[in-house]
Amino acid sequence: MSASGTAAGGELPGRTRPGTGEHLEETLRQVVPGRFDSYEALLHALATSSVHMLLFSGTPGSPEARYGSMEVAGHSYAPCVTSPGELAASGWSRAQVLERGEAVAAALYPSRRGLWINPHAPGGGIGIPWADLRRVALGPATQPAGPLRLAEPTIELPQFYALLAQQAHRTTVVRGLHRAWVQPTAGLPCLAIGLDLYEEGPQSVEAAHTMLRLSSTALPEDLTAMAVSLKDPHDPLAQWLRERTRPFYTREAHAPGQGAGQIPGQLPGQGAAGQGLGQEQGYGYPTPYAGPQG
Repeated sequence: MSASGTAAGGELPGRTRPGTGEHLEETLRQVVPGRFDSYEALLHALATSSVHMLLFSGTPGSPEARYGSMEVAGHSYAPCVTSPGELAASGWSRAQVLERGEAVAAALYPSRRGLWINPHAPGGGIGIPWADLRRVALGPATQPAGPLRLAEPTIELPQFYALLAQQAHRTTVVRGLHRAWVQPTAGLPCLAIGLDLYEEGPQSVEAAHTMLRLSSTALPEDLTAMAVSLKDPHDPLAQWLRERTRPFYTREAHAPGQGAGQIPGQLPGQGAAGQGLGQEQGYGYPTPYAGPQG
């Protein structure tokens, strides 16, 4: 445990309603290295359970309350325990607070801190990296399961890209579009469309999502497309799109009289989709999950 703490939550400790940790403990026992399905179950359980956050300083509900801190393999985590029994077993003598897992996740991931569950347990407990806490906070089912295998798509979708370019040009908040083929650790692959918008207000975001929904009618029935904000500083997929891809649509390139003879969704001088940009496993994730240790 380090000598420095972190503010206890985006909400003050104690504002969330206590719940039971029995389901969380049950799923925790099922997690083993290489079984990402069991790890996914743990993330879902954390989103709907409560944990006892160990406070380095302050008391529950006070402005001075700070979560404890520990470092593993160069990454920072806040420690917690899953039940009163585990709290007693840990020997923790300072204050603690019972909080909903989704609230804890929302408080920790923006500062790129993970959550370490039951560090006192045999084997050292299990750590959840900040990128997965982001999924817990936003809803695990709404975000692809990492680590992700990412590449530019090689599947030919000329009708979809042509319709998307038309819709994008009508949606004036769109500056440009990027794309990625996303293969999650668990679940089906999908097409990610990175949104480069002039501004990120609610109306602009909704207009861009409407653009994608209307264009998705041209996709095969077994293929889905997801929207990704390129300006999200905490989304590993957005980071990959910013750093590894060029836009396949820009408003400037698709102005009247530009792009004649061009393949829909392809910039002038750009090669076939998927050429020369490669893949990366687990991009943006400190670890798939850390633990059990020992």
